[in-house]
Amino acid sequence: MENSEMKKIPQIEQIMNDERVGSWFEKISRPLTAASVRRAVSHYREKVISGRAFSEHELYPIIDQVCKGLYDRRIRPVINATGVILHTNMGRSPILPEVWDDCREVNTGYSNLELSLKTGKRGKRNGLVPLLINTLTGAESSTVVNNNAAAVYLLLSTFAAGKEVIVSRGEQVQIGGGFRIPEILAASGAKLVEVGTTNITTLADYLDAVTDDTAMILKVHRANFALRGFTSEPALKKITEALPDGILTVVDQGSGVLNENLPGEKKAQSLIDDGADIISFSCDKILGGPQGGIIAGKKELIDRLDRHPLMRTMRPGKTIYSLLEATLLHRMENPGARSRHAEAADSFEEASEKCRKIKRGLSADIFKMTDDTLCIGGGSTPDEFFASRAIEIISDKMKPERILKILRDSDPPVIGTIKHERAFLNPSALNDDEMKYLKSVLKDIEENL
Repeated sequence: MENSEMKKIPQIEQIMNDERVGSWFEKISRPLTAASVRRAVSHYREKVISGRAFSEHELYPIIDQVCKGLYDRRIRPVINATGVILHTNMGRSPILPEVWDDCREVNTGYSNLELSLKTGKRGKRNGLVPLLINTLTGAESSTVVNNNAAAVYLLLSTFAAGKEVIVSRGEQVQIGGGFRIPEILAASGAKLVEVGTTNITTLADYLDAVTDDTAMILKVHRANFALRGFTSEPALKKITEALPDGILTVVDQGSGVLNENLPGEKKAQSLIDDGADIISFSCDKILGGPQGGIIAGKKELIDRLDRHPLMRTMRPGKTIYSLLEATLLHRMENPGARSRHAEAADSFEEASEKCRKIKRGLSADIFKMTDDTLCIGGGSTPDEFFASRAIEIISDKMKPERILKILRDSDPPVIGTIKHERAFLNPSALNDDEMKYLKSVLKDIEENL
């Protein structure tokens, strides 16, 4: 039986010519599809060898499963129905469509990235970006690196290698991916000096820790937690006014807040005004740009950063620079414009209306509008939640984990959450097209719920 059944398994080329398999070529390429087919057939042969009769209806679903596993690893659009507006796992802040359109020609053709149009010779790789950052933050000068973690590392390597850096115990954070402040100091060659306690650090704590080897005080943004209750820390201005000359005050501002009024977040310009020598923050959080890290502050210090050998390993390319420049120009041209995340956080009624539009025509017994909360996320406004509304999916036939898996298997995938042992879909981050798509997906799966 084994030999006769094995002979029924089609040859790889025959399988590749089947239209059911050909549909994967565009999604994962012909070579990767062929590799997936070989893997699936090899797995299926083991079943046949163990005594199972050949079935075409079994083989092709296995091939689909292997191909889909690769397709799911592609960077693809998803529908963010989690209630976390700047979701780190989903690319944080979406680039504005008009910004993306503005940068198309620069990225699909040649550009003056490092060409001076005035002299015809090599120029600096930054365009209008430094001038725009300086205008928006009040800094003397600025530069850009790959991300904010790189910014902190470059700052420590340039100004504190072999010297002491004073950090409050309440700011020795770990952010996603294992980035820890003590470890990044050690990697840069700086020596950590801890001051204060977890909840209270005083001005005297900072000043008493200053020695001849002190290079800087580093203030760190608490990106993913907040201290509540009996806490105290000195204002930045008091620290900068009391510090001896020659000791830098560096602030990892983190979130990229410029003029937004967000709980627990300090605006970039206010930190410069309060005497910070240098600040750093992410481009892809509140600012709404591409992934990158902005460093802004005193010109002589920024010049030293630009000359550091590490800078060449950290500088962004044309795509990041062009998108950031267009984002900053958009901010300058529309100073009162509401960002997508700010609008979502503010509008309880809009979330309610979005839920009503999605639910219209669907079963009221299965899809229920309910109270929910949302957060900005992405390392911004930690521990701050805003009232919102969501669609709660009620089903006795299917567990919420299974419902969310079906939603993730749609194309594009819909990403929801589980709360109170029910599947939740928060529409706050959705635009009109995404809402229509979500409604169609829910309509398709309604009869199974």
